[in-house]
Amino acid sequence: MSSSSSVDTGRMADAIRFLAADAVEKAKSGHPGMPMGMAEIAVALWTRHLRHNPANPQWPGRDRFVLSNGHGSMLQYALLHLTGYDLSLQEIENFRQLHSKTPGHPEIHVTPGVETTTGPLGQGLANAVGMALAEKLLAAEFNRDDALVVDHHTYVFLGDGCLMEGISHEACALAGTWRLGKLIALYDDNGISIDGDVKGWFTDDTAERFRAYGWQVIGPIDGHDVDAVDRAIEQAKADLVQPSLIICRTTIGRGAPTRAGTAKAHGEALGTDELAATRKALGWEYAPFEIPADLYAAWNARDAGAKAESQWNERLVTYRKSHAAPAAEFERRLAGELPANFAELAAKLVADANAKAETVATRKASQYALEALAPAVPEMLGGSADLTHSNLTLWKGAPLLSGGGTGRHISYGVREFGMAAIMNGIALHGGYIPFGGTFLTFSDYSRNAIRMAALMNLRVIHVFTHDSIGLGEDGPTHQSIEQVSSLRLIPNLEVWRPCDTVETAVAWKLALLCKNAPTALALSRQNLPFVPRSEAQIAAIERGGYVLAEADGGVPQRVLIATGSEVGLALAAKKLLEGEGIATRVVSMPSTEAFDRQDAAYRAEVLPRDVRKIAVEAGTTALWWKYVGLDGAVVGIDRFGESAPAGKLFEFFGFTPENVARIAKGE
Repeated sequence: MSSSSSVDTGRMADAIRFLAADAVEKAKSGHPGMPMGMAEIAVALWTRHLRHNPANPQWPGRDRFVLSNGHGSMLQYALLHLTGYDLSLQEIENFRQLHSKTPGHPEIHVTPGVETTTGPLGQGLANAVGMALAEKLLAAEFNRDDALVVDHHTYVFLGDGCLMEGISHEACALAGTWRLGKLIALYDDNGISIDGDVKGWFTDDTAERFRAYGWQVIGPIDGHDVDAVDRAIEQAKADLVQPSLIICRTTIGRGAPTRAGTAKAHGEALGTDELAATRKALGWEYAPFEIPADLYAAWNARDAGAKAESQWNERLVTYRKSHAAPAAEFERRLAGELPANFAELAAKLVADANAKAETVATRKASQYALEALAPAVPEMLGGSADLTHSNLTLWKGAPLLSGGGTGRHISYGVREFGMAAIMNGIALHGGYIPFGGTFLTFSDYSRNAIRMAALMNLRVIHVFTHDSIGLGEDGPTHQSIEQVSSLRLIPNLEVWRPCDTVETAVAWKLALLCKNAPTALALSRQNLPFVPRSEAQIAAIERGGYVLAEADGGVPQRVLIATGSEVGLALAAKKLLEGEGIATRVVSMPSTEAFDRQDAAYRAEVLPRDVRKIAVEAGTTALWWKYVGLDGAVVGIDRFGESAPAGKLFEFFGFTPENVARIAKGE
């Protein structure tokens, strides 16, 4: 925290206003209204409450700040610049320009001090819920009476749009249930969205809605009164049980003579004349991007941040001395490193799966992996969106998180999107590797949060079961046809569709090792046969695609490529083809992403260019043509399913050894 007592807080707020307005004006693009309207709220939080260190944005003891209404990104960039982060004035002037540190919406890994990538409204708020949950669980696990090494708040700015998005209901209901008392949300209640005055489409009683969730609701207060916001934050911090919503009444575009309070201020540059009039109205006599020295001094948080971090470091030293084992575990977890014996654990998991040679559903194989890994990898934090006993994400002895308590398995309720975005927040906070389950078809609900995890390089694991028409009688509403291919289209998302216990074990191992990308596991409801492999083949699973069964004589005339439940089908078709003298290779390709990363020589070795190739997967066909070529074929489904027993459906849609063999022959 810095001190604003010796400088007029109105001028401090105006520094934000004009940095934002000037940057948007220069870019001819952006959203000046929110930064201009929330400037005083930012002064109160960032100079009187927020504990952070601009010199070390990743200091673990810091408070977390999330800008859920991320379209107002210039508010955050102005704050980071003014308080002393490595964000130069030149970067402010380069707002929204190629390769600048000030992109259109806040992005982690781009701008120092940004905690999460925001823009899709409501998700930042859900991320903040995940951060606050991680803080609470880590505190319960590691704090001792003589050393509080986990003790910080999560603050989030949000607007009307965040509250209109349904994800806000999913996440905020859970925050109240979980009693996340260190979560404090400041709501920019300006009544304006892009289409104008929200009274025509947003008439919710927001205060009563949040009270019903179990939140403390403060206000409405005057969001342009720094002292009033300061007092409200103090009140919020005093309640360590209920999360707090502070309703701040503001005027969007405050200070702009003709744009203030209008939709025009939301997403358009003010224009030269309006910006000049705003300077005159507010008495701001400085040129664009000019901030006087006294305001820089008032905003500077480097000294206060260094002191706060130093005090935390002293507590950590005491903690190490008094509690050496938990201290080492705490630091390992925050560093994102897996336990020292993880390689041994994973190798045993794979070897045991191979030795047991069980025919089970891959969702059950996934539970076997959890039973082996979760007790030894305490950072694994599981859950399911009301389908725990179908997704099989629970392991024996897992402590259940219930109400305001703690635990390692979370019942998220029927909240797929909220679960996915909360898991992103947990991963962003650090200390845990979150995973959560639902049916694959419901990945559509959580898709944008999955995309955001991929964009942010987060280690988050999605357990998607019931991955095809194999779920049977529930019919086309629940049968996944396009979802696997759709997920494969998301950059930096690792998608695995294993065919048996061994491939599932390998997929879990790689998901946990993957520090810079999320993973989606597509798992079957129905039992799938175990496939014997050599040690070399087991090792090759990690390459995403490999020769599972070589052609008679070693020179294939056909190559069948399959994933998941269709691998067994391909093996049966191979027998038929070879019975007719057609040498056939079967390639299992549980991960197209991993296979595509292999060098050209390996890919050509597995999929020879001069051999007819047929892909077999119970889903849409479009993706597979790049592997089989124009002379190949794809056995798939390009229509919605039917309600019937799984066996009947596979037969109806042509997923039989006879049909695959017929197509392979070109009949």
